[in-house]
Amino acid sequence: MKVAGEVLVAVVALEHLLFLYLEAFLWTTPRGRGIFGTTSEQAEQSAALAKNQGLYNGFLAAALAWALITTSDEASFEFKLYGLICVVIAAIVGALTVSRRILVVQGVPAAIGLVLVLLGGR
Repeated sequence: MKVAGEVLVAVVALEHLLFLYLEAFLWTTPRGRGIFGTTSEQAEQSAALAKNQGLYNGFLAAALAWALITTSDEASFEFKLYGLICVVIAAIVGALTVSRRILVVQGVPAAIGLVLVLLGGR
């Protein structure tokens, strides 16, 4: 259980690094607009918000990465819980306000990871 949980923590961290890159750097590009379904005008108007949102995704990725590299079992467990709970909550809010797809892409891996981490213990 512990190894499976750590694999999912790594997957969720990598997802959020990708979201950071997409939102902070590709938002106004044709590729970014295609991924997020925005027009050029919408992307330009919301670029500052997207950079901020990307930064928060980077912070989540950092917390999860720290959980995987710290040598403290207690800190590792706590950072895994913190990061995964934040992602699950963000996915629920995103599904309710933006797209249900967010729940599948972000929420499901984080929720499964959370269950595995809890079952695997410290």
